[in-house]
Amino acid sequence: MPHVENYELFAVPPRWLFLRIETSDGLVGWGEPVVEGRVRTVRTAVEELMDNYLVGEDPSRIEDHWQTMYRGGFYRGGPVLMSAIAGIDQALWDIKGKRFGAPVYELLGGKARERMRVYQWIGGDRPADVAEQACQQVDAGFTALKMNATEELERVDSPAAVDAAVDRLRQVREAVGDEVGIGVDFHGRVSKPMAKRLVEELAPYEPMFVEEPVLPENNDALPEIAQHASTPIATGERMFSRWDYKPLFEQGVVDVIQPDLSHAGGITEVNKIASMAEAYDVAMAPHCPLGPLALASCLQVDAVSANAFIQEQSLDIHYNETADVLEYLADPSVFDYEDGYVDIPDDPGLGVDLDEAYVRDQSETETDWHNPVWRHDDGSVAEW
Repeated sequence: MPHVENYELFAVPPRWLFLRIETSDGLVGWGEPVVEGRVRTVRTAVEELMDNYLVGEDPSRIEDHWQTMYRGGFYRGGPVLMSAIAGIDQALWDIKGKRFGAPVYELLGGKARERMRVYQWIGGDRPADVAEQACQQVDAGFTALKMNATEELERVDSPAAVDAAVDRLRQVREAVGDEVGIGVDFHGRVSKPMAKRLVEELAPYEPMFVEEPVLPENNDALPEIAQHASTPIATGERMFSRWDYKPLFEQGVVDVIQPDLSHAGGITEVNKIASMAEAYDVAMAPHCPLGPLALASCLQVDAVSANAFIQEQSLDIHYNETADVLEYLADPSVFDYEDGYVDIPDDPGLGVDLDEAYVRDQSETETDWHNPVWRHDDGSVAEW
């Protein structure tokens, strides 16, 4: 029986970590385990999991490996451990697909769609020039966009701060018209009192959704915020398992979940989260401001999830100043976008082929991306 022979980890620009797992019969699987800004921490977690549970084992027993990694350490959950599990899980699915000569979606039941709608980021961390960028991306063929709603906000901020956020969305809506979807990301920067004001003021410009209107630790505020919102509420990029999502579904106020395939336990777990969401009539738009392996994993789950409706992708995102998604692929055409859609990758495993020589070369580059620390005028820490 083939077994996991060895593994390697590659920290690469702009802020990604790639995992390469090789089996005793020569198959190679790739995954992307990372917490943005915590590459070294997650690397250590992956090494512990691989050394303790995976090396020498049969790679085909994915569910058993997932349960062992999740339950075997007693302490469980959270961004670091679940991201480590996620990347390992992706690599195991990549191996399994290659062993059977099939894309992962075939092993999960087969495609529910041929292609997936995607959206494009505009505006950066502190949104600016959004109308011009929106027009450029629509001209490039995208039918949906996403932008940050605000810069940093005080817990109770001024009417001018609310007006500035509303004016940005107004500019984009007037520039691109009513046919284009516009996601508005609050990014957890907004307190409950400000979120109530903002969602109400943004509503006339009909966002596709408002994302993370409050931090996930404050999800108990969502029912009150929903009373002020006709706009769909989206959240979930900082939630890491079906157990994290369970109370959110029970509240009945979230409309779109955004699990991250490199944070929320990988393909195995997000496939289960998607099914839970479907039972609550909740749509899914997986979070993915990351690299090619994370995006490929998302698309494999999107392919089999009836409630997946749009996919984040990071081409030209403001984080990718030193490297971008397509540079790491042997065949970049796998992520060709046309009319706002991308085809589901059909090659075995995750469906993408990394340029391994380029990955190894780029891993020699110093990579130490970390989140900026923002402060209010009084010197206190602001949410980024």
